[in-house]
Amino acid sequence: MTKDLEVTERGSFSGKDYHDPPPAPLIDAEELTKWSFYRALIAEFIATLLFLYITVLTVIGYKSQSDPKAGGDMCGGVGILGIAWAFGGMIFILVYCTAGISGGHINPAVTFGLFLARKVSLIRAILYMVAQCLGAICGVGLVKAFQTSLYVRYGGGANSLADGYSKGTGLGAEIIGTFVLVYTVFSATDPKRNARDSHVPVCFLLPILLLFLSYYFYVLAPLPIGFAVFMVHLATIPVTGTGINPARSLGAAVIYNKSQPWDDHWIFWVGPFIGAAIAAFYHQFILRAGAAKALGSFRSNPNV
Repeated sequence: MTKDLEVTERGSFSGKDYHDPPPAPLIDAEELTKWSFYRALIAEFIATLLFLYITVLTVIGYKSQSDPKAGGDMCGGVGILGIAWAFGGMIFILVYCTAGISGGHINPAVTFGLFLARKVSLIRAILYMVAQCLGAICGVGLVKAFQTSLYVRYGGGANSLADGYSKGTGLGAEIIGTFVLVYTVFSATDPKRNARDSHVPVCFLLPILLLFLSYYFYVLAPLPIGFAVFMVHLATIPVTGTGINPARSLGAAVIYNKSQPWDDHWIFWVGPFIGAAIAAFYHQFILRAGAAKALGSFRSNPNV
C-alpha cells in the first residue's frame, strides 16, 4: 500500500499511512449555519429516543414476567443477560445507523469524552447532550404511555443504587463502566488502528480485504462498542442498574419522578463524566502519546 510521506525537521522522510483529523475548534459558530449540523442533532434525538424506548420496555417486561405476585415465574423473562443484550444490541444498531450522520454518540458521556479529545466543538457537544437528554425523556415517556400500569409498578426502568452498596461503590462502578465504554469508542474509531489493520502481506487477498475494511466504521466499529455496553451491564446491573449514560438515567428519572431515582441521581452524571475524562486522557495522551509528542515538539523548537 502506498504510504503518505511527511518531511521531518531533519530533512528525512518517514512513512505515515493514516491521517489524524484536525482538532475541532473550541467554538465553531459556523456549524449553526449548516443543515448537516441540525440533521445530526435530529439523529441523536431519535437514536436516544429509540434506545430508551426499547431498553426500558425490556427491563419492565422482565420484571413483570418474573414477578410471582403477578403470576410470573422467578426464573422467567429474559434475565439480566437479556437486559444486557438489549442495551448492547441497541447501541450496536443505533451507532451503525447514525455513525455517518452524527457520529453515533447517543450518550452525553461519550460526547463529553470526544469533546475533551477535541473531536467535537463545544457548541456541538452541548447541543448533542441536549438532544440526547430530550430524546431519552421522550423515549421513556412513550414507554409510560403504552405500559402505564406496568411502568409505575416496576419502577419505570429508573437507575438507583441497590441496597447494600455505598455511594462510593456506586460511583466507582459508574466511573469504571463508562471508562470501558468511552475507551472502546476511542479505540474502535482510531484512524491509526484502521491503518495498522490494513497491512496485509498476502497480495492476492488485498482487494477483498480492502473492500471489507472500507466498511470498518459502518459495521465493525459499532460492534465492539455494543459489546462494551453489554459487558458493563452484566457487571454493574446488580449495583446501580447500570447508568454509564446520563441521558438514560435522566430520562427514566424525569418520567418516573419518584424520590428514589433522584436521591442518588448525581452518581449517574458525575461517575460517567469522570470515567469519560479518564478514558479520553488515557487514549489521547498515553496510548497515542499525545503528551510525549507535545513535549517532543517543545524540545525540538530551537526558539524556545
